Amino acid sequence: MGANWKITLAYDGTDFRGWQVQPNLPTVQGTLAEAIERITGERVLPQGSGRTDAGVHALAQVASFPLDAPIPPENLHRALNRALPPAIRVITAKQMPEGFHARHSAKSKWYEYRIYRGELCPPWIARYVYALNWPLDLDAMNASAEVFLGEHDFTSFAASDPDAAQRAIESWADEDEDNRGRTDNVREIYASSWSTKDELLIYRVHGNGFLHHMVRNLVGTMLEAGRGQICAGDLPEILATRDRSAAGATAPAQGLFLLRVNY
Repeated sequence: MGANWKITLAYDGTDFRGWQVQPNLPTVQGTLAEAIERITGERVLPQGSGRTDAGVHALAQVASFPLDAPIPPENLHRALNRALPPAIRVITAKQMPEGFHARHSAKSKWYEYRIYRGELCPPWIARYVYALNWPLDLDAMNASAEVFLGEHDFTSFAASDPDAAQRAIESWADEDEDNRGRTDNVREIYASSWSTKDELLIYRVHGNGFLHHMVRNLVGTMLEAGRGQICAGDLPEILATRDRSAAGATAPAQGLFLLRVNY
């Protein structure tokens, strides 16, 4: 009898076209599936906790998949890291009960967005931050971040593009976006705040799910608050309009990390 596997992995998303497998394009899901097949001879499609977008990174993405091969966890862990490129590392590998599913079993997720505030961004971190040295009012940004706490309809902060309808039909998930069968854009945010560390400005957000580009759109809008273009008092109305054009620009992908998935 086969086993249900859970792996936790970290990856540099720069050179991948996101998590979700795509024909003739490098993706994390596709690369992982190829590595599993080389090791076990079994063709499976690992299911992620969410489908991170092109250029987005992960510190603790979770994936699940079944395997018939009777392989010890430590052996699979070691073999995967030998088979995968250096941009993808498996942190843990273990067997789970049959009902576990990386996406459907997830209760909440943490994201982190990193902005480099120095005048010149060092090349060794340029792939992992949004380099931005505009003058910013951190208090105004934190006041804005607090508005997002609680349950809201985040339609104004969801990606708006020609493929949106097809993505909804296919239950396509976002940056992470775990819909778990939902057809609305209501999500609950448990934590939302900005902090500083050396020359980094860091936004951390914890919620029960995220829409396509939602975190990056929240960040782009809060940057407008930091520049004095809007204020925290404007955000309830922006939420209420349920119109993407009412919110700010989408922040670049390279500053975003999937930090943690809670089960």
